[in-house]
Amino acid sequence: MKKAPAAEQSIQVENLLAPTRQAKGLSRVELASQAGITRQAVHAIETNQYLPTTAVALRLADALGCRVEDLFRLLPQEDIVEGQWSDSATVQKTPQEAVRVKVARVGARYIVRPVVDLGEVLNYAVPADGLLVPSRGVRTGAAASPRRVQVRLLRDRRVIEQEIAVAGCDPSVFLAGDYLRRHQDSCTVVGWNLGSTAAIEALKRGEVHIAGVHVVDAQSGESNLPYLRRHLKGNDYLVVTFAVWEEGLLAAAGNPKSVRGVEDLVRPEIRFINREAGAGARLLLDQKLIAAGMTPESVAGYATIARSHFQVARSIAEGHADVGLGVRAAAQLFGLEFLPLQQARYDLVIPRVHINDHPSIESFLNILVSRPFRTEIDALGGYDMSQTGTVHALRS
Repeated sequence: MKKAPAAEQSIQVENLLAPTRQAKGLSRVELASQAGITRQAVHAIETNQYLPTTAVALRLADALGCRVEDLFRLLPQEDIVEGQWSDSATVQKTPQEAVRVKVARVGARYIVRPVVDLGEVLNYAVPADGLLVPSRGVRTGAAASPRRVQVRLLRDRRVIEQEIAVAGCDPSVFLAGDYLRRHQDSCTVVGWNLGSTAAIEALKRGEVHIAGVHVVDAQSGESNLPYLRRHLKGNDYLVVTFAVWEEGLLAAAGNPKSVRGVEDLVRPEIRFINREAGAGARLLLDQKLIAAGMTPESVAGYATIARSHFQVARSIAEGHADVGLGVRAAAQLFGLEFLPLQQARYDLVIPRVHINDHPSIESFLNILVSRPFRTEIDALGGYDMSQTGTVHALRS
């Protein structure tokens, strides 16, 4: 018999010899006699001091009337990857506790973010890819410095490497992920809720495969391209339209405060809820305030922040705010009044290198232009899919 460290054997092999023997009503002496080995050998095998040879394992199985694999089962070996903690991630638990994380293979690196960053609902709906190894954890707090971390994977590494990481503020990306999974088994999309500026910065840091952006240039009225030309170098990006949506003011059902436009935000009884700095909605608000000769300080609630269009809508629906700025789709979902301000194109920005080196991105783009997917997004309301799939030149 081959001697092996008990710890190594207990991790790699599930040893069911003792419970199987006991279920058969045999003592160690009786089993040893029937298998042609010593009682001491049976004891050593049952206590993981030794790994039985093939011949001994076969004799034990024959004596117990079962298969070898009923006595000794190989356990999946732990798969631990080392990756970079996302620069924009937050951690809600201390590093000494288990932190559920998602892992994305972006280029040659693994990028790690806590599942809780997906939001309060998806935190319980999206399975983790792994658990942060406590000894290599990260400190709590927002915008922690990038560092190397280790993750004990809970899913097959090959499946994880097919996932597409998207940063943006349109939740319908999860529907695209479900459609993709139907056509390409085990592949899906993980959407991180970030405003336009934060999404582009995450893309530039190499933390995601795709960034969503909706920023209308105040001078030209053109969507996204002027902004992207200022913030992205070179021409190694594909800019693809996902949808055109309406942005405007959201007010409580029935509009009880009689809000008519941005000018009403200075009224002292109006409680506003804003988006984070850099979000497309926040940029639109600031443009409208400047055009109206108003200052942020004149708006009660300008510093009150919601992290998504739907969080804005939920806050108004629950009575925590009177007015916010977001998309028509969010207003419709929560039964709110919607006062349109502009139409904006929501574009997806993809480094061209990912189209070639990622196994799923081309399939993802094909899903976006498929009739069933576009029909379902249309049915959500607030989306115009007539330009979906249109490719825009970042630079001529």
